[in-house]
Amino acid sequence: MSNRVLLGMLTPSSNTVLEPVTSAMLSGLPEVTAHFGRFTVKEISLRAAALDQFTDTPFLDAARLLADARLNVIGWNGTSAGWLGFAADEKLCASIEAETGIPACTSMLALNEILETTGRKRFAIVSPYLDEIQDKMVANYNAAGFEVVAERHLNDRGNFSFSEVTEETIERMCMEVAESKPEAIAIICTNMRGAPVAERMEKALGIPVYDTVSTVVWKALRMTGVDTRRVEGWGSLFRELHG
Repeated sequence: MSNRVLLGMLTPSSNTVLEPVTSAMLSGLPEVTAHFGRFTVKEISLRAAALDQFTDTPFLDAARLLADARLNVIGWNGTSAGWLGFAADEKLCASIEAETGIPACTSMLALNEILETTGRKRFAIVSPYLDEIQDKMVANYNAAGFEVVAERHLNDRGNFSFSEVTEETIERMCMEVAESKPEAIAIICTNMRGAPVAERMEKALGIPVYDTVSTVVWKALRMTGVDTRRVEGWGSLFRELHG
């Protein structure tokens, strides 16, 4: 069993999408398994109590428990750096590695790497978030040298409710932002069913669709040397950027 690849995923407590989707994504890779550690996340807003959910302590407490499983990598399967600022995830990765000795990655840093590597910096955002969260994300991306050419959001504070957004709603939002001719569409939320629609939306629209559950899985596999082309049916990301 020495060839096993063990991926840890830090998971918001009220999230019911990322675990089954991640496991389904990895189902064709028998040597790769995902292992999940939860910490409290119940609301996405700019209220102080909601922001306090993303301080270092709960992340590191969950990461220490995951580290007992001798993982190859720990991913933050969440999007909080979208509104907190991308430096928050850079700091988090450094803290996890210092605390556990295990390399770390995140959904948002992976998304940014993908957009940078492919040169698709003129993109659109689809999310379920509140106006205030979406405004912060758009501003952070524009400040980082990207261009958000279109966006759609549901003005929901979630977090559990994000999982009840239908695939049809996500598809409609993707079609709406596609009218602005972005170079890519980013579905930003790990408790929304964006990953299952990515492949068919790409075929329908002719635009790459990057979901934030997919991005952290992609990055974790790259960090562990797994050929991402083996992940089939989950979008062009795994075929285009591999090795």
